[in-house]
This record gives sequence, C-alpha cells and structure tokens, in this order.
Amino acid sequence: MIKVGIVGGTGYTGVELLRLLVQHPQVKLMAITSRKEAGMPVADMYPSLRGRIDLAFSDPASAPLADCDLVFFATPHGVAMAQARELLGAGVRIIDLAADFRLKDTAEFERWYKMPHGCPDLLAEAVYGLPEVNREAIRNARLIGLPGCYPTSVQLGWLPVLEPAAVAAAGGELIDREMLIADCKSGVSGAGRKAEVHTLLAEASDNFKAYGVSGHRHAPEIAQGLAAIAGKPVKLQFTPHLVPMIRGIHSTLYARVTKAGRAIDFQALYEKRFENEPFVDVMPAGSTPETRSVRASNMVRIAVHRPQDSELLVVLVVEDNLVKGASGQGVQVMNLMFGLPEDTGLTQLPVLP
Repeated sequence: MIKVGIVGGTGYTGVELLRLLVQHPQVKLMAITSRKEAGMPVADMYPSLRGRIDLAFSDPASAPLADCDLVFFATPHGVAMAQARELLGAGVRIIDLAADFRLKDTAEFERWYKMPHGCPDLLAEAVYGLPEVNREAIRNARLIGLPGCYPTSVQLGWLPVLEPAAVAAAGGELIDREMLIADCKSGVSGAGRKAEVHTLLAEASDNFKAYGVSGHRHAPEIAQGLAAIAGKPVKLQFTPHLVPMIRGIHSTLYARVTKAGRAIDFQALYEKRFENEPFVDVMPAGSTPETRSVRASNMVRIAVHRPQDSELLVVLVVEDNLVKGASGQGVQVMNLMFGLPEDTGLTQLPVLP
C-alpha cells in the first residue's frame, strides 16, 4: 500500500483528492492537514465521505507526513516549497498541485506569483507532471510540479502538431508557432473554495466574461510546456474566461496551417498520437465535445476541425478542471511513480446530467 498524506485538505482540489484516494485500492491515507480545522473529522466537513474515511484534520506541524511514501500539496502557492526540502530528506515523494515547481525560471515565477522562490535548487530536479509528455521522467521522480488546469488542456490540444517527429515526417512545421491562440473557458471551481466576490452566485450566474487578457499566470507555463514539446519557442495568446458552471474547461485552440501541414490528415494524426493514452479520447471528425461528457472523470476529449478546408486548424478540448486538470492527474502521476497501472483508481465514468 502507498502511504499518502494530503497537505491542505479543505479546498476543492483537496476534497477531490480524497474522493479519488478513498476509492484507490493501493492507497492508505495517513493524514489530511488543516491548521484551521485541526481536530474536526473530515466527514463532518464533507458528508459525501461519510463511511469512507475516519480521519480527522490534523495540524501540519504534528501530522505524520514524514512517515508517508507520498505527500500531495493541495495548498496555495508557496506552501510546498517551504516544506519540500525536509520531506524529500525524509525520503518522501511530493506532488504539488500549486505552481511552486511548474516554472523552471525563478524570475518568471517571482514575476507572476509575487513571491520569492524558497528552493530554486530543487527546480532542476522537479518533473512537470503531464504524463502524456513526461511519462518516463515521472516514473523516477521525487518531486512533481503538477500542471495547471488550463495548461493541461492547451498542451494536450497542440501536442500532436508540435512534436518533432510529426514535423520531421511532414518535412516541415505543421502550424505557425508564431501565432497560437488559446481561447479557454472555466467553471468557477477553478478559482478555489475561498470566498471572493467574482465567484458569488449573484456575480457568476447568468454571466460570462474574459479575464487576464493582458497577461495570466498560466500563459508562461503553457508557453514553457509547448516550447519543451516543440524544441523551439512559441508565441501564444491565451485568454481565459469565467463561465457560469461549477466544473469543466473548454479550450478552443486556433493555429494557421503551414504549407507542409496542408497535406496532413489532422484527424488521423491525432488519433494515432493518442491511441494508447488511457485518458485522451480523440472524437470522430466533426464532433463538438461538451464539458459534461467529462464531468467528474479523468478523461480529456479532443475534436479536430479544418473549417471549410481553410488554412485554420481548430482544436476543441474539454476536461474536468478538478480531475484531469488537478487531482485526477495527480493520482495518475502517483500511479506512474509507484509502478501501478496508470488508470488505477481512475476508471470512474463521467456524471450525467
């Protein structure tokens, strides 16, 4: 059994981890921490877990985290880097759901997250936890920076057309890397469980708006990931939107098809690239995936379009921001780290309606 601790168990990603881990056949939960709620039974806060978990929240200072095989950080940015060195020294592996170990450039991290990085030396060994790209590195990692929700959808959506193997086979780049557009929408749970005016029912319901148009902290993460995939820099316009739903991300990606790409069957390319990926479903040509088709599951669904056979490639990507966009991907990564089948504990079907 994998002995697991969760730091920060009271937010949406924390309770999503609990929902998945209590059903995982190879996991023993050792601790769920919360300074504010220490001593409260977890099932009192989350009645959905009654009968499935008998732990109480514990203070991080006294929780037996060093006795765990793996600790998840489902915390605000800055928490994991303050505790990572001590836990790694005790032989504990770490998966951070925040941004502490995503960006390799500490100056970029400090620019976007407005705090100094507490352990920049550990960034060199931190592995970016996107299994479809870094599967082999994840298997041997001690420290994982899990991708953000938006970056997961955007990177998977463009992965097949940026990979060097596809470019080499076509005799040139398939899309214009200098003008990539990601038009993305998220449900309000992406903002977390903290109380903020813009997520109030009266503010978010019956409303639809863009935010972060001039710059969003996920933009450098996406650009870093796409450049790593392509082996070359990319230029990206990323615009997130808040939509009046609880869960889900819908990303519409636009790219200009190059001369080399005009002869490519993009539907076949995507189907071939993802045919062995357990959590990526390339839908039939002409499909328009819906967020509810992945709700509460770890699945990503992708549809590829060339409107009117134009020089525009349009890729539609849907995911559940709390599962494949966060906690479910964390469990998928954990499975890889401990040599388990990748889909262990993650075979839940999407919830309808």
